[in-house]
Amino acid sequence: MLKRARRMTAVFVLLCFSGVASVAVAATPTAALPDFTSIVQKYGPAVVNVVAHYNHASEMGSDSPDQQQTQEQQQMPDILRHFFGMPFGPQFQQPDRGGESLGSGFIISSDGYILTNRHVVANADSVKVHLSDHRTFTAKVIGTDKGYDIALLKIDASNLPTVQIGNSNALQPGQWVVAIGSPYGLDHSVSAGIVSYVGRNLGSQDQQDVPFIQTDVPINRGNSGGPLFNLAGQVVGINSQIFSTDGGAMGLSFSIPINIAMTAAHQLKTKGYVSRGMLGVGVQNVSEGFAKTYHLSNQNGAAVAQVQPDSPASKAGMQIGDVITGFDGRKIYDSSELPPLVAMTAPGTEANVDILRNGKPMTLKVKVGEMPRNGLSQQYLANAPAAASGSSLLGLKVQDITPGMRQQLGYNGKGGVVITDVEGPAAQAQLSPGDVILRVGNKPVNSVAEFRRETANLKPGDTVLLLVSHQGQNLFIAVSVPAK
Repeated sequence: MLKRARRMTAVFVLLCFSGVASVAVAATPTAALPDFTSIVQKYGPAVVNVVAHYNHASEMGSDSPDQQQTQEQQQMPDILRHFFGMPFGPQFQQPDRGGESLGSGFIISSDGYILTNRHVVANADSVKVHLSDHRTFTAKVIGTDKGYDIALLKIDASNLPTVQIGNSNALQPGQWVVAIGSPYGLDHSVSAGIVSYVGRNLGSQDQQDVPFIQTDVPINRGNSGGPLFNLAGQVVGINSQIFSTDGGAMGLSFSIPINIAMTAAHQLKTKGYVSRGMLGVGVQNVSEGFAKTYHLSNQNGAAVAQVQPDSPASKAGMQIGDVITGFDGRKIYDSSELPPLVAMTAPGTEANVDILRNGKPMTLKVKVGEMPRNGLSQQYLANAPAAASGSSLLGLKVQDITPGMRQQLGYNGKGGVVITDVEGPAAQAQLSPGDVILRVGNKPVNSVAEFRRETANLKPGDTVLLLVSHQGQNLFIAVSVPAK
């Protein structure tokens, strides 16, 4: 999960200029810059302030602004953060008195349904919504979804102004977009910029299914949950995260595509949770070592490092070492492109999955399954006792896995040898004791003897591709033997 923004004091600076600089600007035949006035006047009233109240900070849930910062500070980089809402008032200086945080949202139906970010309202004791006409309502949280960071609220009102929903799939880099929200508590602030990139994956474990819209719109804490408009006045995204070193806007902002958000909102409204498609594979980028081992002409696609037993992928015949190059008619160039496409596919759908197997193209027909609501379970490996067998050239010591060790390691798969010590090349490749080696090259290893046999002919300068189970996840890791 990306870290929520830290509390910080807003500083206002007045810039005064005593003179006028003369700047020569070359005349160009381009059209004038767009005027966003009509968008703001027409749809600004449908943008709301969302205030989450916490009675006691000590009882805030794991997604409250205070505790999230404390819990995640040691886990995540400081530059990618949700711009949560701005905590305000003296309460946050005295946690036992509770507190409140401010975000944004927008009305999607005249009878009071409102969209915002989940992290704006998660675990709040109560939620208030402030409209542009100065009315305040207590909102009911209809449902939230952590994977998409979406929350659907409902207030008891009618004949409310609403936004117009657009098509985020039609967005292209270079197009103008407008954000309206409450940065630092300054309600109904307007900022604009352009789309920098579409389909950006940030690598966040709890939002790997979101192909974010990247923009250079200046948005800050408090904008979270607010709408991103195109020039037609249609909402194309929900402002969610920023790239920042100090909590402020730095020209890298990320929004959840509205197509995903509206699909999630409909499911939250009708059944209280969000369904996602699932193949049952673990994938990673195609490394140079992988491409060489599997005789690939390039490094495009998503390398299959894990296939869950009895999963849709397993039933369709997918194998470890396959490279997924297309899903349901969409090309896959990077492993991060696959999860959003699969997640947005309705469970039960039959999809064509294009793969390369040992360099040869194939197409598998897969019946997409439903992702468990709590996500894929992860098992954690414990350190195994020391052993003296392995490969000195690779800097590895390994041991056969006994039934008792499998329980200790939390590893329920078949075969493999457990790493008991690493040094040199293995340490540089970030292997660690407790990892389970499943393959050497494309040959499975089920014992120390088999591991030694497959590594016996290595010589200085060689690179070997290992399939490793690390903390329940399979990864292809290339280890190079130092040249003499």
